[in-house]
Amino acid sequence: VYAASGDVFSGLTKGEAVGSVDDVTLLAPIEPGKVVAIGLNYIKHVTENNPDQKVPTEPVVFMKPPSALIGPGEQIELAYPENNIDYEAELCIVIGKTTRRVKQDDALDYVLGYTCGNDVSDRVQQFAGQQWIRGKGHDTYLPLGPCIATDLDPGNLDIQSRLNGEVRQNDNTSGLIFSVPFLIEYLSDVMTLNPGDVIMTGTPHGVGAMKEGDTIEIEIEGIGVLSNPVVNRD
Repeated sequence: VYAASGDVFSGLTKGEAVGSVDDVTLLAPIEPGKVVAIGLNYIKHVTENNPDQKVPTEPVVFMKPPSALIGPGEQIELAYPENNIDYEAELCIVIGKTTRRVKQDDALDYVLGYTCGNDVSDRVQQFAGQQWIRGKGHDTYLPLGPCIATDLDPGNLDIQSRLNGEVRQNDNTSGLIFSVPFLIEYLSDVMTLNPGDVIMTGTPHGVGAMKEGDTIEIEIEGIGVLSNPVVNRD
């Protein structure tokens, strides 16, 4: 691990060594101004929780608050552990420069890189109302990490979740209903995306509940493993 000067958007300058990875605590790799999330973006996941759910013809968009952010190794604190609280492995886009009304052909030029995300979701609270943010917005319900990887093809990455070492989700981002370039065009027509903003692209089928004592790992090809232990909130 090396010290660095500058910032990730304009460029970093490598400094002196400060130790090994084991000597430091990894934080979330970005502090987003906003987190825009996409639901129901893999075919098999569409009907996973609701057999009557129709395949969306436009992206299902919601937000997660930045206050939910945690990094690798930090605890997911289940706010209401008596509810069904699921893990969701997701490829996350990190915006690299101001993005407003861009077209798909140019969309990837506005991306800094990609990271792993876990869209932790309390299903009872999520479906109790018309909006999903209560069930998905609790503190610690937004693990991101372990790094921001650049120069990846977001349309062809293996994505997996493991609960206590057992594979639960295993898919590829080629199965996205709405691709990364499409999502950037679609969202930037609605709102300006700023450097550091994060877009969560949706989760494959195989989601399931977590409980205290579990460890959930999200692994995406070319990025690495995001691992978080699970506890009940005090």
